[in-house]
Amino acid sequence: MRVAIGQDSHRFDFDDKEKKLILGGIVFENEPPLQGNSDADVILHSITNAISGITCVNILGKISDDLCLKHGIKDSSVYLKEALKYLVDEKIIHLSISIECQRPKITPKIPQIRKNLSTLLNISEQSIGITATTGEGLTQFGQGLGIQVFSCITTA
Repeated sequence: MRVAIGQDSHRFDFDDKEKKLILGGIVFENEPPLQGNSDADVILHSITNAISGITCVNILGKISDDLCLKHGIKDSSVYLKEALKYLVDEKIIHLSISIECQRPKITPKIPQIRKNLSTLLNISEQSIGITATTGEGLTQFGQGLGIQVFSCITTA
């Protein structure tokens, strides 16, 4: 059994009116998108980084840049699937996600995010815990300038 933590954060892009805010593969309408070359899905990036903590293969960086910048693949689920290839004989048995942001309100979409992550990771929805906080506005994330996510995965 192994455990790893992944983190990612992005600022909002208040000027981009075309891009959508995507978190955990779910679109949040009427919210500013996050800055980034890809769709900037901080939840999927955080999970990808946690998997890299298990496999010791960094996906976000050269591999994702090649996919995004050279091949035009901006869908972060592709990066997550790339990370999963390196798990080989291990399986994720539990995922815990902690999100810090002022906006959007995460709680109403937690069931959709869990369902999507369950499909992507091939684990039960009951093995995915998601919490969200504003952090009492102490950081720029809690002040509404971006989103930060920590993910902890357990594999066996």
